[in-house]
Amino acid sequence: MIKATLIDHMGSDLSVVNAARVSFGKKHHVFDTEVDTKLIKFLAKHKHTSPFGHAFVSFHIAAPIFVARQLVKHKFLRWNEISRRYVSNEPKLYEPTTWRGKSHDKKQGSSDTVVIEGVEIRATQSYDISLYKHLLEMGICEEQARIVLPANLMTEWYWSGSLDAFADMCKLRCNKDTQNETRIIADDINKVMNNLYPVSWGALTEL
Repeated sequence: MIKATLIDHMGSDLSVVNAARVSFGKKHHVFDTEVDTKLIKFLAKHKHTSPFGHAFVSFHIAAPIFVARQLVKHKFLRWNEISRRYVSNEPKLYEPTTWRGKSHDKKQGSSDTVVIEGVEIRATQSYDISLYKHLLEMGICEEQARIVLPANLMTEWYWSGSLDAFADMCKLRCNKDTQNETRIIADDINKVMNNLYPVSWGALTEL
């Protein structure tokens, strides 16, 4: 199952405004809905992003490799992934319930048209899994045996970063043109961040 799960977080909307105000030696102990909201919107609008870096979040992500290889491109987010150099447990494969058609108006992506439903791909990929197991049984090391595994192999990783770094990711990956499987992760993160930092997240992602 493709999903993003909150692991830990630090800070709040109040942390953001206090980080901004420390330059003037000032601090609020309670979030002022009117004044502090105005300040956060000012910071976001004028791209004064450093105060947002004091709110930090960690997620556990489960997704197929082809999704992970898209998301790893976001540079300012910390990433630690399970490695098949060290583990050889039973591979789990992602199987879509529907198959989308090609996009008619761009070179990449897909349309909303369902070409076919419920295609069984596990049977055709059983050879890859069997070969992987066979290589391990032969004594082949994990780091080489893994090369026969398909791109829909499920992987997992810890993904951590600041409020503004995740906002940059979600502004791109929550877009309707993003691959659906990748957008699932971004949408999960978007919901969590909106609950944790409603004012800051709204200001950062509306731009």
